[in-house]
Amino acid sequence: MRRSLVLLLALMLGIIALGSAGAQEEKVLVVGLSEDYHSLDPGRAYEPGGSLVHHSVYDTLVTFPSDSVSEILPNLAASWTISDDGLVYTFTLRDDVTFSNGDPLTADDVVFSFNRMKNLKDNPSFLADTIASVEAADDLTVVLTLTQPDPAILAKIIFDAFSIVNADVVRANGGTDAPDAAETDTAEEWFMNNSAGTGPYMVESYTPGVQTVLVRNPNYWDEAPYFDRIIIRNLPETSTQKLALEAGDIDIAMDVIADQLPSFEANPDIEVFSTQSDTLIFLLMNQDPEIGGPVSNRLVQRAIRYALNYDELRFLSGKGANTPAAMVPIGFAGALDPSEALSQDLDQARALLAEAGYLDGFAINLEYPDFNYIGTEFGIVAQKVQADLAEVGINVTLVPQEFQVSLDAYRGGRQGFSLWLWNPDYQDTLDYVEFLPGGVVGNRANWTDENADPEILALRDAVKTEIDASVRNELFREIQLYEQQNAPFAPLFQPGVHFAYRNDLKGFAYNGQWRVDLTALYR
Repeated sequence: MRRSLVLLLALMLGIIALGSAGAQEEKVLVVGLSEDYHSLDPGRAYEPGGSLVHHSVYDTLVTFPSDSVSEILPNLAASWTISDDGLVYTFTLRDDVTFSNGDPLTADDVVFSFNRMKNLKDNPSFLADTIASVEAADDLTVVLTLTQPDPAILAKIIFDAFSIVNADVVRANGGTDAPDAAETDTAEEWFMNNSAGTGPYMVESYTPGVQTVLVRNPNYWDEAPYFDRIIIRNLPETSTQKLALEAGDIDIAMDVIADQLPSFEANPDIEVFSTQSDTLIFLLMNQDPEIGGPVSNRLVQRAIRYALNYDELRFLSGKGANTPAAMVPIGFAGALDPSEALSQDLDQARALLAEAGYLDGFAINLEYPDFNYIGTEFGIVAQKVQADLAEVGINVTLVPQEFQVSLDAYRGGRQGFSLWLWNPDYQDTLDYVEFLPGGVVGNRANWTDENADPEILALRDAVKTEIDASVRNELFREIQLYEQQNAPFAPLFQPGVHFAYRNDLKGFAYNGQWRVDLTALYR
């Protein structure tokens, strides 16, 4: 009897030990991020940080390589054809793809996903403006018809908002692709802690402002990812990310600032990656006099552009930073050469202010989100703008704001003078038409067709449909030269982007669309 009890106890201990070992074997990746997203509904996806989640959980019809945006590759679509007039794109889907619940991917899911995103009329819906219709010719064929030639459409549909979701599951949880989806769709709440994608991971939980947890998709159609679980922790302070990385509590710090680079580079346990980002940090000056006050005046806008010390602003972001000449970042086709950028000219700024009727300057508030983005501390940039403008008599009061509060006011066109960023929605120069009258950012500055010059409206309309690359580049050149003198924006710099990660982490690569492909990482 005693021997039997001993054997039973040993067996139980063995089972416990095996269970503990199994639990310890779970491969977990922990990412430190200054969280800027507030919804995990892919049809509403818009903030840059959310791409870490959406790219891990969902797939799009076409995609980019993990380490560049240099070419467009097949993804859920195995192939596609384009009509001679550039209006009809026909996609043939892969026949081996399943959603996370095991359902097969069909063309109906693509139709539902595209129509739902467009009809939600949320922030990314404008990306579908040139889509006239999307139809399922059969189970594996999708026909996309455009209202006009759109040379950027393939780049656009790589954006997170065009992620393909399981139509049946989303409908069962309140989703709809009907024309009235903006009023009747209730699936967003479900998406906050669930997912319905074909990607390598699924959403397990999301606690806003705390963390997002992803788990491996057991029905993933392609090669399984290395990590069983990904935890994205909200660590708004760069100093907190640094300490957590050095202690081994996180594997990647996504928001490294230039001042931290020497310390990281001297640490043998940590690798550093730096490059020029395609993010544009800029000032917005509202065209509505009741909101913008003095900065609604075109001469004042020009004076502000001449008052800024671009070399010192660029220095704030460290290695990899650069100054674009206008509102098209360096690296995009048709962007002006950096040598054509404006330089600080305080005398010219003062003369323009005097011509505008502000010989003694004026006082104004500068609103901005008080956060860090890819290593750029907005509070520090705001202080530098304040100091530069003081040189010409513009007395700036800084108004830091909680991110979501500031974002809502910015998107609503309610900020008179503000500091913001633009991360491209899609990797094509056409994305920067959004800074022109009637564009997404143009509207936020209340720059409309009604108060804009016919010259810039004609340039805008021409460049939107131009398929000849050389002609398009020339049109963008004219647009940027116009912006240097007449737009309600001031480009400050393209920050360098810096990441630090534990040196046992492999597969790290930077991509301007989703920054880091978490699904490609391994130890």
